[in-house]
Amino acid sequence: MSVNEVSYVFRPFKLIALLCVFLALCLDIVALLSNAWVTADHFSQSLWKSCTESATTWTCTSTLTSDWQIATLVLLLAGAAVTLVAFLFALISLCMGTHRKHYRTVAVFLLTAVVLQACALVLYPIKFIDSTALQTYHEFNWGYGLGWGATIFMLGSGVLFCLRTDMYEDAMY
Repeated sequence: MSVNEVSYVFRPFKLIALLCVFLALCLDIVALLSNAWVTADHFSQSLWKSCTESATTWTCTSTLTSDWQIATLVLLLAGAAVTLVAFLFALISLCMGTHRKHYRTVAVFLLTAVVLQACALVLYPIKFIDSTALQTYHEFNWGYGLGWGATIFMLGSGVLFCLRTDMYEDAMY
């Protein structure tokens, strides 16, 4: 390679970040729709309903009667909506070729979604334990874990969108 030739190195950080946002969005949707946030013997609770088993039948009631459960649901839905906006914004900007201008905006959206999700995921077990008088062993199940997984993927993609790889993509490098 001579002195006058320019070598371009493809760094797929933004594509990996876009994939992470997509995975976070998928995990978030599955977590929101999951029926298994808290399970115990003869008890199951999701974001939408709480079910108890008596004899041979399950009786379900809505969980949207207490303020903390509504707040958790609103925070998670807001985080998912912000993640969807960030995903669409990143996808459009990467496809249109105007991606350098909008990396920071997508990162801010994603970090906002991380804060919303983390607040909801910390609020949920604290208030559940505070308000429920379960006399048996209970555990936070895979629906709750998927919420944390989505939050971790959002954080990772937000960090990847913050990386300044554009200064290495210029012709002067």
